[in-house]
Amino acid sequence: MPTAYLLLGSNLGDRFALLQEAVRHLTAVAGPIEALSHFYETAAWGLEDQPAFLNQAVQLRTSLPPEQLLDACLATEQLAGRQRLVRWGARTLDVDILLYDNLILDTPRLQVPHPRLPERRFALVPLTEIGAEVMHPTLRCTVAELLTACTDALEVHQVAEDYPT
Repeated sequence: MPTAYLLLGSNLGDRFALLQEAVRHLTAVAGPIEALSHFYETAAWGLEDQPAFLNQAVQLRTSLPPEQLLDACLATEQLAGRQRLVRWGARTLDVDILLYDNLILDTPRLQVPHPRLPERRFALVPLTEIGAEVMHPTLRCTVAELLTACTDALEVHQVAEDYPT
């Protein structure tokens, strides 16, 4: 089964609970989770006048083809009450497909690898924790090398070892 790397993010509501529920739902609909990063908090990227984000990277095995995995990610967002009102706006949950094996895909619905991954420290830091040696299929460098080269100045802070009880 293919391995996919996802980034979960939330900056509205109970962010920890929303990410925890997203992991449960993704396990049920997309496949088993093989690795989870710690939680990281970052100021908003793109549209900066909003609450800080809590992010977590997820590695999962999936039998779903990429566009069906996208549908599972979108369904997970909807279950969390996601509303798409403003691009890069505040949200209860965001689930992005960062990498899907060595696949390179560019369709109107989905681009893999995620086209802005190399410029987003908030995605690269948690992804490096669980997949530092994974190769970016188009740039031909590891995720750790992408992080080293990233010019994004937003600070990314680990905030918790585990889900709060």
